[in-house]
Formats: sequence, structure tokens, C-alpha cells
Amino acid sequence: MEMGIGGYVKPERIWLKNHPELNEKWVQGLISDDPSILGLGNLVLRDTERKQPGAGRLDLLLQDTDSDRRYEVEIQLGATDESHIIRTIEYWDIERKRYPQYDHCAVLVAEDVTSRFLNVISLFNGAIPLIAIQFQALKIGAYTSLVFTTVMNELTRGPVDEDEEREPPADRAYWEQHGSKATVSLADQLLEMMRELDPGLELSYNKSYISLSKNGRVNSLSRFSPRKNHLRLVVFLEQSKEVEQPLDEAGLDFEYRRSAYRLQLSKDDVQNHGDVLKKLMSSAYERRTL
Repeated sequence: MEMGIGGYVKPERIWLKNHPELNEKWVQGLISDDPSILGLGNLVLRDTERKQPGAGRLDLLLQDTDSDRRYEVEIQLGATDESHIIRTIEYWDIERKRYPQYDHCAVLVAEDVTSRFLNVISLFNGAIPLIAIQFQALKIGAYTSLVFTTVMNELTRGPVDEDEEREPPADRAYWEQHGSKATVSLADQLLEMMRELDPGLELSYNKSYISLSKNGRVNSLSRFSPRKNHLRLVVFLEQSKEVEQPLDEAGLDFEYRRSAYRLQLSKDDVQNHGDVLKKLMSSAYERRTL
């Protein structure tokens, strides 16, 4: 290996398509261990080789820890081709129909994203949220590194089931670090309100949010996500004036998006408007009794 000026070493690009040892499973494993290398934000792994009804297997299912966004990821060595384009879109469509409470985005990760692929995808990128990421395998001495580059981004766009059992687990300490002790305590206060309805309820901690549970079974129609200075509350309910009127009268900060009411709660909000928040969560809880 030739050393350049200032310790610089020129990397050698290698192609994994026909590599004797490094294959698609190797790339998949690297992304699974650290989804952040894709450059899509703070993601957690939800599933690998996820079986699709009437189809094949989705390489990776990732989820943003700060939102309800999921990424259906397909990996391809070599140049992009029609079959992988179709597969990526098909798996995205299956997942969004199975779990409509989430915001879904298709992602194709390929070694060579061709101009022909970009031309075809651009025809319907306004209708399908799709991201194309090209990666390069670079050999530096005895080591191999991957560099991921987003070559096509999506256009900006303005009831939970058994899938929740796959949620990566966390604990109280995780959320006190991710948010703060003060905002996690707000989730405790909301739990106590709900215990008036059902004394057996507990908080269930995972990496995407905190939910309610009873006897090990999760009810995620009300979700808590502590932040540094506020608590994010998501409640899945049908939109109605009857629900929104008390929220408006209380002056609470909320919006309705993707089949759920989304609120940012301060300490004063929880203390001064606990009755309104309890009624909101109770309405969702009663839709699915644990």
C-alpha cells in the first residue's frame, strides 16, 4: 500500500457483485448493526428478511425513533434492474397497507444506481415516496469500507396490531437519557390518570416510544415520547369536532396527522389539563380493551 503526502491513502473501489467473500448478506448485516450509515437519520432495526404475503422477503425494515416513519429497504449488488425496482415498490405497498398507522417510504440501496433507473423512477416519484441510495465499497489496505450516497430523495410531502410485538425493547434509563427525567415523569402522571380507568396498567418501554401495557400485552393507541423539554403524546382516534373542542378550549398544542392526534405537552399542560388528556386517552383505550 502506497502512503501519500500527509498520511493520505488512496482507496481502491471494489465491486461486490462478483466478490468471492463480501456479498449482499454482508452489506445487510452492516446496515442492521448500524442503520445510521444510510444517512436517513436516527433509525432502529425492526426486522430482517421480513416475509411478505404472496411475495418474497423484505431485506430490512427500519423505523425512525423520532416519528412514525418506516423504511422498507431493498439491497442490490451491481447495477439497478427492473426486478429490484418492482420488488422495492411492491414490498413498500404491502407494508403500508398492512400497517397504515405508520408513514412508509421505499428505499433501494444499490451498488450502481443507473441513469436509466433514475429516469424511470422520476416518472412516479411524486406518487410513491422513494429514496435511491448508491454505495461504494472501498478497500484501504486490509480493510473494506462502505460509503452511502443518496442519489435520489423523495419529494417533500406536506390501529396497531400484532406487529407491535416486534418493537425493539428499551428501559426507563434509555428514555431519561433520550429525553429527560422530568419529561419521563410526565408519562408517569398520564399513566396514573389511566390507572383510574384500569389499575393494572403499566408503562412499556421500547426504542420508538413508551406505551401502555397490561399483563405483558401492549396497547399502543396512546404513545408517549419524552423529549428534552416536552412530552410528545400520540393518540390514535378518528378525527372529530367532539374530540378537538376540549383540546382547543384548553389551549393545547395539537395537530391531526396520519390517523392520530399529536400533542406536545409541557409540565403545566399535564397538571392543568389532566382531565382533557385523560378523556382523550380513554377514548383510544376503550377502542381496544387489553
